[in-house]
Amino acid sequence: MSHHVPLAAVLALRLDGEGGADPLLPGAELPEQDVWMHLDYSSPHAYEWIKTSTLLPDGVRESLQGDSSRPKLVKANGGMLLTLRCINANEGQRPDHMVAVRFYINDRIIVSTRRRRVHAVEEIVQDLAKRMGPLNTADWLVDLCEHITEQAGDFIDELQEKIALLEEHLLNERTIDRVDLADIRRQLIVSRRYLAPQRDLFSRLANEKIGWLEADDLRRLQEIADRLGRWLEDLDSSIARTSLLADEINARLTEAMTRRTYIMSIMAMVFLPATFLTGLFGVNLGGIPGGNSAIGFLVFVSILASLITGLAIWLRLHRWL
Repeated sequence: MSHHVPLAAVLALRLDGEGGADPLLPGAELPEQDVWMHLDYSSPHAYEWIKTSTLLPDGVRESLQGDSSRPKLVKANGGMLLTLRCINANEGQRPDHMVAVRFYINDRIIVSTRRRRVHAVEEIVQDLAKRMGPLNTADWLVDLCEHITEQAGDFIDELQEKIALLEEHLLNERTIDRVDLADIRRQLIVSRRYLAPQRDLFSRLANEKIGWLEADDLRRLQEIADRLGRWLEDLDSSIARTSLLADEINARLTEAMTRRTYIMSIMAMVFLPATFLTGLFGVNLGGIPGGNSAIGFLVFVSILASLITGLAIWLRLHRWL
């Protein structure tokens, strides 16, 4: 492999086969085996290297330069081009704004690209620093899939805890912020959009006939796919739970509105006779009963009070109140 380390590499390592890695200096000649180069494709130097490097098949260059976002797998020249989506663990950013990592991998080299930091990649680097990392490129592929899946599982668990808290508030008759519920539902739906095809991709990867992937690698990939499938089931149940929460909130709001409307209707019914009588006695015409009496007003008020009281008792006896 006669090529050199790109100057704009985020990191360049040679896996030493013992769980660690040796750094490669920019411009140094690349070793023959187990090389990992991680690039930021938004860098002009990295973009040019991807465009011109003879290490990469022609069919993968555009995808490595950020032209793909959905999870996908393409076999090319004995290797594979993969695009995976990861939970966004970058500070100040939303987890459901998932980041993409794209990489071409074969039995000798890994070329991965990203724009935003990928936490799963950083975890592999940390494992290598502890000499607990991947032994070769196949092991690197499995480790990356596992880290991505574990982060997705942790994120789904966090959302389930938030849903459980909202359910507890609802049972305790406490107010639930509908904006928070809507935000959780959106995160669940967006996460499922990317994680479901990624589960299918892992299953396909576990069944691909690739000479440099050993039986143990394929078994681990299938376990990762099955684990992600279980988390997707949890995610689907969480979506259903949020729908029930939304329905319950709407039902309670409707019930509260109906109760208020009912009370207003009862009050209007109670005061309707009084309104009629006051309107009738308020006309400026002669002959109004009690118009010349000193106690006419008190008598009229007493009649109104008796009428209202009697109507309220009648409504109570008929269980309208």
